[in-house]
Amino acid sequence: MPPDLLKAHQRLDAAVDAAYSQAAGGKRRYASEAERVAFLFSLYQRLDAALAPTTPPKPARRPRKAAV
Repeated sequence: MPPDLLKAHQRLDAAVDAAYSQAAGGKRRYASEAERVAFLFSLYQRLDAALAPTTPPKPARRPRKAAV
């Protein structure tokens, strides 16, 4: 990876860590990209669960058969 692109990725990682991780109880630094991604997905799962419908959806209506 070109050095300029690597530095840009590192700055982006630092911005994501500052914006999401610390406010949500995460670490300031992560040992690997996999650890950072796992943390971000856990945040997503918490948000997604909070938005899930509280009642199950109604079953779809079966179409009526056409009269012959």
